[in-house]
Amino acid sequence: MVDTPSGSPPRAGVPGAQVIARAAHLLRLVTAAGDGGASVGELADDADLTRPTAHRLLTALRAEGLVDRDDASGRWLPGPELYLMGSVAASRFDITATARDIVRSLAVRTEESAFLSVRRGDETVCLVREDGSFPIRSFVLSEGVRFPLGVASAGLAILAFLPPQDVDAYLERHPELVERWGASHSPARLRTRIADTKARGYAVNPGLIVEGSWGLGAAVFTRAGDPQWALSLTGVEFRFGGERLAELGRVLLAHAHQLSTRIAARS
Repeated sequence: MVDTPSGSPPRAGVPGAQVIARAAHLLRLVTAAGDGGASVGELADDADLTRPTAHRLLTALRAEGLVDRDDASGRWLPGPELYLMGSVAASRFDITATARDIVRSLAVRTEESAFLSVRRGDETVCLVREDGSFPIRSFVLSEGVRFPLGVASAGLAILAFLPPQDVDAYLERHPELVERWGASHSPARLRTRIADTKARGYAVNPGLIVEGSWGLGAAVFTRAGDPQWALSLTGVEFRFGGERLAELGRVLLAHAHQLSTRIAARS
């Protein structure tokens, strides 16, 4: 079953809800593929659709300008209408202008790559990347990349500070996390990392996505106290050990608190 952006199945009583959910899921996959785009076969596999169904939906989205197709490579890319829609929505939802100097400061202070991610339903989407001065970098995360909550450090930080009933519902909706991301993402082990994150104040990803690439994440809250965004750091393993890990965590939490305060002041 294809999830809606909120992560729950489309309501059976709403005509066309399943088609809309499938089309929306394809749109997210196309944008997540970045500048290189994705083939119809890749999109069909990722969306759990047959190739003809995926092609039919992509063709309909192309007619509306929401996706585009490179005729030379056959790969699908975000369409011009998405840019126009995004420009309008940015004034309401985008905090990149508010946060960019804080993300840059985080990268300068730590010398690691720093990021701002936003929660979108059951995923996080990276909005801003700032590279630090240390020459060896991790490229797991960049603008537009999506991860399920609880997988990357940003998503784990957000998941940890959701109400317990929301965490329970999320884990029930996504039994596929173990198959896709490994045994370290079983409900029991995720709950352990959630508890550790709440106790520590920030999340640690010890190379669970790419071996040797570590991440730290701290939730950023709305004025009402909801974890809607996260700041995170990524780098190579030997840079994230011992006393330096604790220092990185303190710097990260300070920047996340600064951004939460700034967001509350502008609300």
